[in-house]
Amino acid sequence: MMRAFTASLLLSLLAVPAAAQTRHNSNAPIDFNAGTIELQDRANRAILSGGVNVRQANMTLEAARMTVAYTGRVTEGSPQVSRLDASGGVTVTRPDQRARSQYAVYDLNRRVITMLGGVSLAQNGNTVNGGRLTINLDTGRATIDGSSIGTTRAPDGTVTQQGGRVTGRFSVPTRGQ
Repeated sequence: MMRAFTASLLLSLLAVPAAAQTRHNSNAPIDFNAGTIELQDRANRAILSGGVNVRQANMTLEAARMTVAYTGRVTEGSPQVSRLDASGGVTVTRPDQRARSQYAVYDLNRRVITMLGGVSLAQNGNTVNGGRLTINLDTGRATIDGSSIGTTRAPDGTVTQQGGRVTGRFSVPTRGQ
């Protein structure tokens, strides 16, 4: 009986809403605003800082600082962005979904966002926390594990790795009495 309940619960939790299954348009233009921008053309990158806000289609990425890597190839007057590295209070917002972390990497070629460090994902009243979150923008599938980045050094000099388990809270629909 308990095994059947657990299997049923897992199946209901893995069901992804139709809105999350919509494929993200990673070919859409990327609009940004920031306090400052530093162009490093020889390195094919730009450093954005000061309340960075990036928007692509129906997705927003916010952080304190962001490095934009681009190829030397120019299309329609703009370099081709290949990767965004964000740090400092990172938030990714998609329809019905909000994720937060310390760091994030958006690989535009693979259409995957990887978030690291104190990750929290909220969707439809459910919240899941962990060390690393991977969002596949083609499928809308989000995967969280307990892996975490960084280490902590104790006063005695010992080093412990942060990490652990995935935790969360799932909402339960109100049932008739």
